[in-house]
Amino acid sequence: MMFGKGKSAEQRQREKERKQRGARKYGRAKFKHSRQGVLSCISGGVALLILAGCVLYAFTTRGEAAGIVGGIVIISFLLSIWGIRCAIQGFRERERNYLTCKIGLPVNAAALILFLAIFIGGLS
Repeated sequence: MMFGKGKSAEQRQREKERKQRGARKYGRAKFKHSRQGVLSCISGGVALLILAGCVLYAFTTRGEAAGIVGGIVIISFLLSIWGIRCAIQGFRERERNYLTCKIGLPVNAAALILFLAIFIGGLS
């Protein structure tokens, strides 16, 4: 086996690919994360942060929070619905890593359930 200068560019490229194949399971390329799944995770995190911030603000003002807080929480509701939609669409992407979809779906569902629990609790 020759090392260094004696190899052509084609031989170096072939050897590089062979080394990379050996490091992977079954010689397959590593998949990128689903784009929609990443968006789902981001929207779930933002929805939970908005919801937590509004609840904290309402708690510190002892329930005298302005109506704008309710409007901001609606944004959290819409973000969580959009995040669930993105996660479902992310599963349709071919040859991608679906971990972000699997994380984004329950995070958005939790934000949605938390919003509904607070909303229904406030009605009664």
